[in-house]
Parts: sequence; structure tokens; C-alpha cells
Amino acid sequence: MWKMSLLKGDQERNMASNKTYWKTIDQLDSSNEEIKKLEQNEFVSKLPEDFLSDEKTLEESNTSRRDFLKYVGFSTAAATLAACEGPVIKSVPYVVQPEQIRPGVANYYATTIANGFDFGSVLIKTREGRPIKVESNPEAPALGIANARVHASVLSLYDTLRLQGPTVGGQDISWEDLYLQMGALLKALAATDKEVVLMTPTLASPTTEKIINDFIAVFPNVKHVIYDTISSDAALNAFEKHYGTRGLAAYDFSKAKTVVGIDADFLGDWQGGGYAKGYAQAKAPSKHHGEAHMSWHMQFESNMSLTGANADHRIPCTPADQKRILAYLYDILSGSNAATSLPEALKKATEKAAMRLQSSGTDGVVVTGMDDETAQQAVLAINTLLKSNAFQPEQPKLIRQGNVSEVDAAMEGILDGSVKGLITVGVNPVFTTAQGAALNEAIKNLELSLSFTSKIDETSAASQFVAATPHYLESWGDYELQEGYFALAQPTIRPLFDTQQFQDVFLRLSGKNTKYYDAIKAHWNATILGGSSWSKTLHDGYFSTGSRYEYEAPDFSEIDLSSLRTATAPAMSLVLYTKTGMGDGQQANNPWLQEFPDPITRVSWDNYLTISHADAKALGLKNTNTSNGALNGSYATVTVNGTRLKVPVIVQPGQAKGTVGLSFGYGERMGLKDEMQTGVNAYALYNDFNKVQALEITAAEGEHEFACVQLHNTLMGRGDIVKETTLEVFNTKDKKYWNPMPQVSKNHMEFDVTSPEVDMWQEFDRSVGHHFNLSIDLNSCTGCGACVIACHAENNVPVVGKREVRKSRDMHWLRIDRYYSSATSFEGDNATKEAISGIGDSLSTFGEMEQAAENPQVAFQPVMCQHCNHAPCETVCPVAASSHGRQGQNHMAYNRCVGTRYCANNCPYKVRRFNWFLYNKNDEFDYHMNNDLGRMVLNPDVVVRSRGVMEKCSMCIQMTQKTILDAKLKGEEITDGKFQTACSNACTTGAMVFGDINDKESKVTALHEDERMYHLLEHVGTKPNVMYQVKVRNTEEV
Repeated sequence: MWKMSLLKGDQERNMASNKTYWKTIDQLDSSNEEIKKLEQNEFVSKLPEDFLSDEKTLEESNTSRRDFLKYVGFSTAAATLAACEGPVIKSVPYVVQPEQIRPGVANYYATTIANGFDFGSVLIKTREGRPIKVESNPEAPALGIANARVHASVLSLYDTLRLQGPTVGGQDISWEDLYLQMGALLKALAATDKEVVLMTPTLASPTTEKIINDFIAVFPNVKHVIYDTISSDAALNAFEKHYGTRGLAAYDFSKAKTVVGIDADFLGDWQGGGYAKGYAQAKAPSKHHGEAHMSWHMQFESNMSLTGANADHRIPCTPADQKRILAYLYDILSGSNAATSLPEALKKATEKAAMRLQSSGTDGVVVTGMDDETAQQAVLAINTLLKSNAFQPEQPKLIRQGNVSEVDAAMEGILDGSVKGLITVGVNPVFTTAQGAALNEAIKNLELSLSFTSKIDETSAASQFVAATPHYLESWGDYELQEGYFALAQPTIRPLFDTQQFQDVFLRLSGKNTKYYDAIKAHWNATILGGSSWSKTLHDGYFSTGSRYEYEAPDFSEIDLSSLRTATAPAMSLVLYTKTGMGDGQQANNPWLQEFPDPITRVSWDNYLTISHADAKALGLKNTNTSNGALNGSYATVTVNGTRLKVPVIVQPGQAKGTVGLSFGYGERMGLKDEMQTGVNAYALYNDFNKVQALEITAAEGEHEFACVQLHNTLMGRGDIVKETTLEVFNTKDKKYWNPMPQVSKNHMEFDVTSPEVDMWQEFDRSVGHHFNLSIDLNSCTGCGACVIACHAENNVPVVGKREVRKSRDMHWLRIDRYYSSATSFEGDNATKEAISGIGDSLSTFGEMEQAAENPQVAFQPVMCQHCNHAPCETVCPVAASSHGRQGQNHMAYNRCVGTRYCANNCPYKVRRFNWFLYNKNDEFDYHMNNDLGRMVLNPDVVVRSRGVMEKCSMCIQMTQKTILDAKLKGEEITDGKFQTACSNACTTGAMVFGDINDKESKVTALHEDERMYHLLEHVGTKPNVMYQVKVRNTEEV
């Protein structure tokens, strides 16, 4: 209707002015029949009336996915120019099937990410045909979660450095020519029986495995080698030896009352991740018959990991110590009398862990991440001995399949010339192996080198043929993530560039006249679905057969732990690890992840050498803070097996003495913009696929400038920020002892700070309509940061770059504050603080408490705008740009804001951000908001802010209003759980719960009344709408 009325208005204006206008000169030709047809058709074609009306129509419809994407308005200039003819797919499934396709209304697709490192079932939010946000798929029975990297993966779709088509020798070529040349070469090599290596990451795809087997049947000289960039070979070998299949044992930490971790960062990337939800469930202090129970967790590790930071007891130790600890633990639990030498402190900690495991029985579990096959066998044996409920070998995870011995043999063959051809799919061994330089030259001398990649990297640059592959959001796929748990991937957008999936290429080269989509559907209907609906499975994104892996009872009697008992440590050990935000580095060109602060160090835009205070002091290494809060650090020269790197240093509390840590994923390389060329390449030190290396370290000249946000927006020196207590106190003492309400005095009488008697503000009736609150449980928050990236995606938060972050100008609406105790525990800090007497003593004592303990306790606290009912920011804004809504949200009127920054100065929570520059369409900031392709990720429901404007968390008002409007349209009542924010939606542990406290049956209302509830800086009297739950630690002794 709006378009017709505009046309009518145009005609009236034309008549009034007696002028005629044309859109094209062809309109002057009255005999042009094509123009006449176009004039009669406002829409060239339309969807059938019965489109998506039912499942049968869906399966039989001739409408293609490509046509559908035309209809939903995918018309952005950059994508239109880059788009190519996609495959014709005869289904358009939805997670929420819309009545009709409407511009301005989001649609959701269920799909799967599987890039060889991150695997998970996800939902993709699209607007006008553009994927703009990734969300977890909570209905999926396996890996239905999204970590920070998965949330950020949508931005990688719009990477301007992506390949736009196939090349040969660096020159563009058509796919037909590529098929002809590749087919001829493959046939020639097969005829002479010259070995060709096909190197892929873990694919975990049943259909792809069949396609590869068919390809090898046609070209029997091809050998498939699975290369995981960061290897789990030791764990895979141990599991395969005792259970007969190459996989990883699954664990359900919600069923564990005692968890002992030995170098296993299971809240991070250990064995593919996905364990945080179960762990958080067990850590919740749930009360039964008046007594709370929660799991007990002890962690032995070298680097301070996310898992160690959340443990009840964390024991720093060297990798050699960890082996001896595991051997001693095994001996105690199995009744062995073998002798293992350990320092007294580690021996006592191990005995404590063993006693807890023995008392827990089947509710105990042990996990390890050591790259040692014997150690992995020992853990399998311990969990079998305990009959652990959390240990689930009958449902092995299949998302790691790499085989180091096969990879080593392939690499050796390439280097010595016995291998004549190499086909790589989504891997970059020239960059990610220690012998990358030699491999680079060897690949150039091969008779055949073909790289399937989405961007030019070191391996593809050395290869003769480069086949451009699509992003996973443009692709079809199928996966078996766990035994019996399958997932499907489907395109959520037509391909932006002239790309093809390697499976389609292999099918064509194998002489099969079929597409990958047809192969998936045929394979699933024949072997997996068992009569179930293909369309429903595609709609859901997953399928479970309910099968369990059947295995014979393993025999661990022959395990020889002598190598563990006698393990010795070098003078200094390097422990390589993956950062929460960067992982293996596949998305290093993603500015969201580069600017994402590491949860532990709070440093972005860098990797670094973590070192203990004692070792740093001995080597003359240090960190210093500048006057504006920026962090600087010394450089160190590290040498591993003859390879030398100059690396900046972070002095890390909790780092084991005699060890240093360095994360993968950084370093200068191809396929990255200049701003993303940060850090050093740790893969150069990754010898024999072992993350522990002996190294030499010396101080080097120079000082490195870090972008660290730890000293930005600090709230130090106040008592009601992070509240915590022990499980014993929680069970035995009154709430007034461990969660007291601040008191103020009036007329010599004490009142709660929340009492109307001492309130300076006029009360407002908030019982009418909705009133939104957000609850954050400090027990469940692991600090993973998925909420931070989700907030960026939903609210168009700009990336400002390392230089600006260093100046305290980061734009994160949501930050996760990390606190270290200055004593061995926060309880000790409280005792020290209470013992202060006098001003002089307070100054010196608080100064000493600024230094973290050698092995501190750690607390994470997400902080965003608290949406105060008595908001200090609202009273000081001279132009009323900051105001309060009836639903409890603190609003920002951006077009009214004049940038006085009074609100930021008056905010006690330091959560307001100022746009010092224009961060979009500005050549000074070469990030996604400054090119046409990158701007496609922007959420059209949220305005992009301009220079000189203050911004902050809006509590995702666009999401709450959409929920209200949708309910009105449908005439439905809004049930609990329908209201969400980006952060609460992204929180897989359940730490963040959002809802309406005027709904007395809602979960957030119950949390508001919970005895653990408190508000941040309650004594200020701002009455926030964001609440926190007191952290409870299980520090019980055995």
C-alpha cells in the first residue's frame, strides 16, 4: 500500500508541474514490449500462495533457496555485486515458520558450525536475507551452545579479504577450467600411482566421509589424513586403545559432586568445550531440607585458566608435577603401593583430592588435558574404577579425529619428495606447524597442490590451485557430533562470492552428477532418519537416534605409570594454550575477537608470555602502569628447539613457578588486515604436537604497550561489589551475616538503605505494566565472555582498535570485571581489611592489597548499565538525553545527546561509553563498520551512534518491545522466558536471567526474593534493576 500511495503522489506532482519524468531512456520507445511488461508488474514474480503452508508442500515445492533470498530483499549493493548463482535447493525450512516473508521481521534458521575447532548447533538470526547474529540452539541434545568465537563467526562471513573465486598460479580462473585441469592432473598421478595426500581437519560428517571414500575409490593413490591444528592425539589414542573407536569420552559435570582437573581447561576449549552448563548446574548452591549442596572442584595446572579461576581449590604446579600427581592419585584410589616423589604441599593436596573422590564414589570424576597417552589412560582407568556417573564413554564425542602419526608421515613424505601431491581443506600447515618454512618450499615443488580455503593463507599461497570455499553460513553440511547425535547445516544466505564447497568439487571430479545437498539428503534418508521427516530435521537442525556405543569392558591392568612417576621438569617449561577469544586463530581477522578482553589478563589485541612474579623478578621482567591506566610490559626472548621469538610479558598471578604460558592463534600472517597483525606465532614452538616444551628465556630490550582494560572503569575500595561466602557459612549463619543490607542513620536510628524512610527520591508506582530486571549469579558466571560478543552483535557496538582501547576508550556496553584476592582468599582480604586501625594504617594496608596473591582466588562479575530507578545520570543531563522508562529501563536519546559526559562522571558503575570519534564510515578505523560488506552485519533495529554521543547498555529495549508487539499481534499472554536480552540469551550457564518482576510467577521474581540477592553498591541508594547473587565457594575440608 505504501508503494502505491507514493506512486499516486508522484503522478499528482507531475500533473501539477506539467513535467514528465523517466527512469530510463528506453521508456521513450513506445514500441518496446519489455518496458510495457515491466510497467504492468510491480513485482516481477511472487511466491506461490501455498508456499511453506505445510510439510508436504515444503518438500514438493519448486521454489529454490536462491529465489527465496531474492524475495526477502537481499539487495545490499556489496552483496549483490559479489553474489553468484547458487545451487537450486528445493526447501526453505524455518525454526519459526513465518506466515509470510516481511521486510523488517527477523527469521531464524537452525544450522551447525563445524570448522575443525569449534563445533555446535546454533540458530542464525537473519534480517532481509542477511545473517546478523548467532544464538545457541538450546533444544539440541549435543553441543547446543555458542561460545564467544561462535557468536563472532557471523562477522567473519562479511570479511572483505575472503576469496571471490578460484585461482591458478595466482590468476583468476573459472570453475570449469579448474575442473578440467585438476581432473587431468589427478588422472595422470593416479595412472602412475604417485601418492597424493588429502589433508583435512576433523570433519565429523557422515556424508562427507562417504564422498571422500568414493573420491579415493576413483583415485586410489589419494590418502586421507586428518590434521587437527591443536592436537588431542594422546586422548584419542588412549580412548581408541581401550574402547575400540577413535573419539573422546563425554562428561556430564552436572552429575559430579567432586571434580578433580589436572591441566584440563574444560570451561575453555578442552576436548571441544561445551561443559560449562553442566558444571554451573552442579555449582549452584541448591538447598534441600534447609541445607545447600554444591560440587567441590580442585584444579592442578600451570597456567591460570578459566577453569582454574572458577575452582574451589587451585594448585599451581609444573607439567612434570602434574604427571606425578596423577600417578599418585591413581595409586591411592587403586590401592597400589608404588612410590611417587612429590613436594609435601602437592602430596597433601593430592591426598585431599583422593579422599574427596573416595567419599563421593560414583559422584566423583577426574579429567586431564595432558598430551601424554599414559596419563590419558590413567584417567580413563580412574573414572572406570570410580564408576563415575559423569563419565560417559558410551557416547563418545567425535569432534576430534586428528592422527599425529599419519600427519607426521604425510609431512615427511612432502618434505622428502615421496608425496607428489597435496590437497588441503580448511587447514594451513605452513603457518600452524613448527616446520612451516620447509613445508612452504616443498609444496611449491609438488606436481599437484590444491588448497580449498576461504582466504589466501600461507598454504594456499604456496599451492598452484586455490579453490574458494564458502562460509559455513552459506553452506550445506551434516555432522555426527557425538555417538547417536547428528546435526545439519544449511545456508542462511546465498553465496556472496563465486565459491563452491569441496564436497561438490569432489563429487564432480569423481564423475558423479549430483550435488552435495542431494547426497546429504539421500544418505540421511537411507541410513540415519529411519523414516523420520527430513524437513522437520532440517527445521530443528539436529536429530538423535538414541543409540549408544557398545564396547567391551576395558582392561586397564597393563597400564604402566612409571613414566608418570619419574617425570622430571626442565629449568623452565613453556605451556601453550588457547585463549577464550581467539581459539586456534582461524578468526584472527575478526575485530570483535581481537578487541575482546581475555577473561584472565583483561588484555585485548595481543598474545603474551605469562610468567610468575617470582620468575619475572629473577629474570628482570616487569609490568608497569602509566598515568592514564595503560599497561606496559618487558620483552623476553624465548628459544625452543632452536626457534627464537621475542615476546611481550604479562606477570600473571597464579602462574606456576618454573613455567610460562603462550597462546596460539596470533602472529603476522597472510589473510589478515594490518590492524589484526598482532602478537607472535606460537605454532612455531609447537614441536611434535605437544603443548609442553622445554625453553630458554632471557630478558630482551624494549617495552611493549598492551591494550589492557583492567584499570579502566575501576570500582575498587568499596565493600559491596563482589559478595561471597563459604558453603559452611551459607548453611550455618543468617543472611545478615554473609549478605548484610547496608545501613544508614536517621535521627540516631539505623535504617536499611533501601527503606523509604531514608529515600531522597519521590517514589513511582512501578507495579503497572512490565518492570524488567536482570539477575546475575556469580556462582554460575564462568567469565567466558559469550555475552560480550552477543551484545556487540545485537547492539552494533563499534570496534575502536588497540590504540583507542589503550586510552580507556573501549566501547564495550558489557564488561566482565575480574578480581584477584590479595591474600590466598577473599575471606583473608576481608579479615585484613577489618583489622585496619586508623587512616595511616588504612593507606599502607590498602596499598599492599593492590597486589594480587601468588595464587589468588578469582571472581568474575559482569557489569553493564544497572538501569537504576534512582539513576544519577538522569539528574545531571542538561538536555534530558538520559531518562527513565516506565518499564525500568534507563533510556538514551542519541539525537538529543550533546556529549557533555556529565552522566558518565556521575555514574558510580562506570558503564557509560563516549564516542570520541565517528567509528563508522571513517577511513581512520579499518574495521567492519567502514566497508560496505562489513556493514551488512549491522542490526537495523539499533541505531549506529555518531561522534560526540554517549552510549550504554539499553537492556536490549528493541528485543523487549518486539516481544510485547508480537504478543499483541497474536493476542497471547507473554509467558516467563519470552523476554530476553542479548546477554541473557547468550548465557549458556544460566548465570543471567532476565524477566518481568511484575510477573510474580517469573524466575527473575523468585531470584529477586532469594536470600543471595544483592545490588551492586547498594549503599549508594540508586536502586538498580540489575541484581547479583552472592558467590558461594565450597571450601569444605575433607
